[in-house]
Amino acid sequence: MADQRGARVLIVWVVATLAIGVAIVWAIYLARGALLLIYVSMLLAIGFGPIVRWLERHPVLRLGARQAPRWLAILVVYLTIMGTLTIAGILVVPPLLVQSEDLWNRLPSLLDQAQDFLMMHSLLTHRITLEEAVSRAPGTPGSAVGTLATAVGRIVAGVLGFVTILIFTFYLLIESDALFAGFARLFPPDARPRVLQMSRDISTKVSAWLSGQLMLAGVIGTTAAVGLYLLNVPYFYVLGLVAAIGETVPVVGPVISMVPAVLVGLSVSPKTALFVALFWIAQQQVENHLLVPKVMQRQVGVNPVI
Repeated sequence: MADQRGARVLIVWVVATLAIGVAIVWAIYLARGALLLIYVSMLLAIGFGPIVRWLERHPVLRLGARQAPRWLAILVVYLTIMGTLTIAGILVVPPLLVQSEDLWNRLPSLLDQAQDFLMMHSLLTHRITLEEAVSRAPGTPGSAVGTLATAVGRIVAGVLGFVTILIFTFYLLIESDALFAGFARLFPPDARPRVLQMSRDISTKVSAWLSGQLMLAGVIGTTAAVGLYLLNVPYFYVLGLVAAIGETVPVVGPVISMVPAVLVGLSVSPKTALFVALFWIAQQQVENHLLVPKVMQRQVGVNPVI
């Protein structure tokens, strides 16, 4: 009898634990958008923290003998980033828009050429039009009005999300000392100074890691655009931007960014597509075995062997 009761209690505990776990996972799934904004804001706050603290102590921003207010240092960081993005946009966006529009107009013919190549080598059995591919895509609205409404909604959501990240990151940076102190109070009093120092060190390393990632993305995007230009591949601006974005996605990002480059190269000739693929592979090998180890050694202090 006692064994049966114990078994029933165990079953109840297992079922309850599974139910709670499923409920937590489901709640996280439902709140994934908000959690993503919080995660990005926390990552940016940790990354910008050392820069903000350095600006607070910088003589240019200091008010007499006192250090500069934190909000001013954060504002300087924000304005610097916005100014850099604006200058880059003025230099890059116009040709990028021209190439993007041209690529969009030529997309059906590029798709036809790619399918002809695949069908010639028995890798594709029948032709698929661009309209058919779009209509078969999951979640694609059935009308132009629905498509426009969805696009506008996503743009508005993206803008609101960006503004939310800026605001949330600002308040996290303002209250960073209080947050670090509150976290340290979770530990015994004698361990709190060490916890605070470790938190500062982690923030510094994360900031250096973010800088390294942005540096790598910029290098890969630039070298990809230059390499594609030298190979006479059209839309090298767009493909370079795709390469830079793909660099921020671990493991699969560079592979995914190679696909459109090879397809566009295929529109020129199979030989060009082969050269693009070889260039992409060589670029990734140089990055993985030379750039990443040296950049991370300089920024984070990680041994290149690791």
